[in-house]
Amino acid sequence: MSEQRLKTLITFYEEDPRDPFNVYALALEYQKTDLAKSDALFAELINGFPDYVPSYYHAARVKVELNQPEAALEIYQKGIEIARQQNERKAEQELRSAFDELMFNLD
Repeated sequence: MSEQRLKTLITFYEEDPRDPFNVYALALEYQKTDLAKSDALFAELINGFPDYVPSYYHAARVKVELNQPEAALEIYQKGIEIARQQNERKAEQELRSAFDELMFNLD
């Protein structure tokens, strides 16, 4: 992780925390080095901006990395529902595929 990139993303987030992309970008950056911070930011994103479809896939991946597969499955399911409501077929398919793969690996 580039220290400068992280500082820039933190600045963007602090300047406008109501922009879901600022939260999303910072959560993705922290996913590389600090899963707890990434997880907290994705939770903030999903709670504050539930219609922001891109967050669900990565939020669930963080839960998988934190060894919380049940939480990941719930996030995938919620994301699938939101993507379906927004007619985001590609996102819905990606979330469904990730959900199915996780279910398969849990069996």
